Amino acid sequence: MAKQPHLLVEEGDLPDVVLLPGDPGRVDRIADHCENVETVTHNREYRIVTATYEGRELAICSTGIGSPSAAVAIEELAAVGVETFLRVGTTGALQSDIEIGDVIVATGAAKDEGTTKRYESATIPAVPDHEVVSTLVEAARRRDEPVHVGPIVTDDAFYAEDDSAVTDWEAAGLLAVEMEAASIFSLARRKGLRSGAICTVDGNLVEGTQKGETEDDELPAKAHDNVERMIEIALTAVTEL
Repeated sequence: MAKQPHLLVEEGDLPDVVLLPGDPGRVDRIADHCENVETVTHNREYRIVTATYEGRELAICSTGIGSPSAAVAIEELAAVGVETFLRVGTTGALQSDIEIGDVIVATGAAKDEGTTKRYESATIPAVPDHEVVSTLVEAARRRDEPVHVGPIVTDDAFYAEDDSAVTDWEAAGLLAVEMEAASIFSLARRKGLRSGAICTVDGNLVEGTQKGETEDDELPAKAHDNVERMIEIALTAVTEL
């Protein structure tokens, strides 16, 4: 098999489970918790390393921003044998009782983006794998970390998230909004593979607190610390998957 055109990997290059941050810079942040870290490729928004955590082999692959680039990653990772996809990212809360720095495990994602519509009807749900969700929740609870569990929304128009959209999402009981989960869940489901998402809250759209320009400089201390705790929860879950 030839190398995949965007990720520049081929069959046998990667283990069967991959963590998917959006930001290429967060690849190193996750890898800092691991051993035997090796860079595989870095092309465009896609940076891939392999590593081990408590003896479990895994890969870390950035997806860039949004569902189109996340879908490219899922397609090419699946083509080379990856079977479990775990989004590890940040999200904006949509309920007033969710604080900056809280952790959310998604049970589904509303498809307010355009990518999945090219694959299937909007009425088909974007849902993660039940085992992955359960393992993430259990990993958080074993670490005595509070976690919100429920549906989120994936949107691909960051600067068009106006008050009307936020009000509708809040009224629907959606916990948070981000930009990749729906495509990850949908493509993994269609391929008979496993997926999940754990995100830390970096702003609350209902309360009017917005994502900052940079993670290190702009996020409140609780949110910055919780990125580390989110990573540790995700890695703990990987050892069980």
